[in-house]
Amino acid sequence: MSLEDAAKEVDAAFTRENLKGMSFEASYAGATSFLRRRYSKDLTGVDLTVTGIPFDCATTNRPGTRFGPRAIREASALQVYDPPYGWGVNPMTDIAMTDYGDLAFDYGKVADLPARIEEHVRGILDSGAAVLTLGGDHSISHPVIRAHAEKWGPVSLVQFDAHSDTWADDDMSRIDHGTMFYKAVKQGVVAPERSVQLGIRTVNPDTLGVNILDAPSIHESRAESIAAKVKRIIGDNPVYLSFDIDALDPAFAPGTGTPVSGGLSSAQALAILRALAGINIVGMDVVEVSPPYDTTGATAIAAAHVAMELLCLWTFRHRDQG
Repeated sequence: MSLEDAAKEVDAAFTRENLKGMSFEASYAGATSFLRRRYSKDLTGVDLTVTGIPFDCATTNRPGTRFGPRAIREASALQVYDPPYGWGVNPMTDIAMTDYGDLAFDYGKVADLPARIEEHVRGILDSGAAVLTLGGDHSISHPVIRAHAEKWGPVSLVQFDAHSDTWADDDMSRIDHGTMFYKAVKQGVVAPERSVQLGIRTVNPDTLGVNILDAPSIHESRAESIAAKVKRIIGDNPVYLSFDIDALDPAFAPGTGTPVSGGLSSAQALAILRALAGINIVGMDVVEVSPPYDTTGATAIAAAHVAMELLCLWTFRHRDQG
């Protein structure tokens, strides 16, 4: 597409015909689909789709992540003019990608939501498409992982986070963004011995066997060394990568519900993600972006860049297999 033709493009989120290709709409105008991909519930011929789950009723501190998917989509418009930096792949041109929109749910029936999320994601996976999920608080990851484990078996969880989210909670009906991975391990949908949590900087005596690369150890290491450790642990097991934006220090991502000082810089996180190229990633999410606590939009911008890195990881691994 020439720049002249691109200048005539109007709301590609609705009018785009080719599921591959760059976009040159003004970043400040038009519908805010993720990376200007077409909004569609039709998954025919789609390699990967993006969906949002705007839920934040499981937070222990500040709410607001219900606005996360919209903010991340808006911030992603800044990345559609150029291929992602530091990669030999470009999800915008190498794979057929759409925006599936957000999960619709009754906010008055919170207890029904996990099953709705699992059904929603299962439907996407059954079509043959992969999915990138935008949160929402971190509790949404549990039913999303359950849907992936139904297809792939117990997955390796690679989790970027300030918190382990494996605090004990044997009431499987509770919805809590700090206990969902305890439940995922206990339910057998996550293989703890082949899972890694990166950036942890809060105390939880029982890690359930999950490997921890805490924030201080990451600060003392190179990205390549950290990635090599992760790869040794997960092997070629199917990986679900969950990125809680509070893995980043509040200096880089203030817009989140439970910020913890001493976290990763955005540069560190992106470098580690790039060094993970080749892992068998089958699912992914970016969660806990709470726009009301960041008037600059920096947190959503960081999340959109993380989301692009996750897409690059998936494209790097899968583009020649579809």
